[in-house]
Amino acid sequence: MTRYIAPVKDMQFILHDVLKANDLDIPGYDELEPEFTNAIFEEAGKLATEVLEPLNAIGDTEGCRLENGVVYTPTGFKDAFEKVKEGGWNGLDLPEEFGGQNLPYVMGISVGEVLMSGNMAFNMYQGLTHGAINALLAHATPEQKATYLPKMVSLEWTGTMNLTEPHCGTDLGLIRTKAAPQDDGSYKITGQKIFISAGDHDLAENVIHLVLAKAPGGGEGTKGISLFIVPKINVKDDGSLGTSNGVSVGKVEEKMGIHGNATCVMNFDEANGYLVGELHKGMRAMFVMMNEARVGVGLQGYAMAEIAYQNAVDYARDRLQGRAVTGAENPEGPADPLIVHPDIRRNLMDQKSFIEGARAFTYWGAHLLDRGHRLGDKEAEGLISLLTPVIKGFQTDKGFEMTVQAQQIYGGHGYIEESGMSQYVRDARIAMIYEGANGVQALDLVGRKLAADGGKPAMAFFEMVKSFIKENEGNEALKDGFLEPLKAGSKDLQAAMMYFMQNGMKNPNAALAGSTDFMHMFGHVCLGYMWALMAKASSEALENGSSDVKFHETKLKTGRYYMARHLPATGMHLARIMSGAEPVMALDEDQF
Repeated sequence: MTRYIAPVKDMQFILHDVLKANDLDIPGYDELEPEFTNAIFEEAGKLATEVLEPLNAIGDTEGCRLENGVVYTPTGFKDAFEKVKEGGWNGLDLPEEFGGQNLPYVMGISVGEVLMSGNMAFNMYQGLTHGAINALLAHATPEQKATYLPKMVSLEWTGTMNLTEPHCGTDLGLIRTKAAPQDDGSYKITGQKIFISAGDHDLAENVIHLVLAKAPGGGEGTKGISLFIVPKINVKDDGSLGTSNGVSVGKVEEKMGIHGNATCVMNFDEANGYLVGELHKGMRAMFVMMNEARVGVGLQGYAMAEIAYQNAVDYARDRLQGRAVTGAENPEGPADPLIVHPDIRRNLMDQKSFIEGARAFTYWGAHLLDRGHRLGDKEAEGLISLLTPVIKGFQTDKGFEMTVQAQQIYGGHGYIEESGMSQYVRDARIAMIYEGANGVQALDLVGRKLAADGGKPAMAFFEMVKSFIKENEGNEALKDGFLEPLKAGSKDLQAAMMYFMQNGMKNPNAALAGSTDFMHMFGHVCLGYMWALMAKASSEALENGSSDVKFHETKLKTGRYYMARHLPATGMHLARIMSGAEPVMALDEDQF
């Protein structure tokens, strides 16, 4: 039997001790009193523990099924979805105008972590809807917003994003789905989309598809793409549901994981569609949805690692195997628990230090999004745009790695389905692939994001880290264990960036061959910076006589582990980058 308990204390620590959210000048943050946020996190935790997590294995075992054109979700999903609707969880950070609660995005992302850990496949139904809502908020007409958003915020209707086609995934300029203009201003959408998460189901009365298609006159490539609203069931002028649209499910995909989410082949046969935003500017509108989705997928990486870690710790404490090399620690029993052994400790510390660092990085990133949206802070927008590929790519690569390490704690039992660890590994694997495969995230980071706005966001990041180190260089509690490793890692990152600047123009492969290493190097420095921030907060709490000495001492010890055992990986990544393109590109195609 698996279990999950929301890490509320750590969530509160990051929000209030590290970010000091209640003191920030961002509109809405003054409402984030510790008692208020704690109550929300506790309720979300209760939902995840009591309702969602017990359905996780059921969803994995049963999966979704397509019968006579109708997609059915696993046993218990409909009742759980009603509880999510009743609690208003989807609208937590959405505008009050459309039925939301208008809390900051940082609250939506932190609650999303809890629900995602509880049941990743289930949470994707509302997660995709949330992204579709944000795309409509940014680009839909007032009439479209009035028609669709209240029902989507309440989850009476859900939403999807339809991009991928059988012959093209990343290269969306190759899509073939057509949009034929009609006399009344609408369009007829014809084509096929694949890998559509939450594409159809029995949880809501309508599904609002956001579909990329090509309308006449747009030309070749992505410049000719437009975005359309295509409802599963046509919506009448009064907002009530009418006849079925020309939308059908061709297949529910058989997948490695997230079996409880209906991943569909969607067929559009002259379906009624309605233009969102400007004609032939669909990629701009869709990227609003995709950028939020990428931060959310980065969250999935460590959220799956969190539930795997919790269960691995339980197993390591309970499972008796061997004796501690320093002498029996359970002399009354036949053997000592696994957790006494150094390599098991290493494994668990890898997991714990990554998860807590990634949580801080994600919440910090969410606060940058809030600064951008609520304050119009262009520097914050530039910084989070730079870091989005890092949040998505690094955290899902490492998140998957950590679920595998949690599985390893179980030995052979981790390979057996009934332990539950296999599901976490299988579910976590998809996060490295969808919303832009991680190799593409790395290319985006090196090929576009570093040079964006003349490199100002990248320079701002380095200056921020440098200023933090300088401001705290007299703090003996931070100096050796945190500031010096952070300084070294930041210097490695700057050296890699300089290498790209010096070599990338004359030999682009020299930069792109090192892109994944650079993304991981950047991720390590970001988590190192987060650990330095957390160490400062915990050391100040101890100096000020905190009653929770154990929590803060544990935080400092965990941070020192990351800085000593993981941040030095920047040196390895730098060495790989500076080896250039030749080792990567040396073989001819026929030599593989």
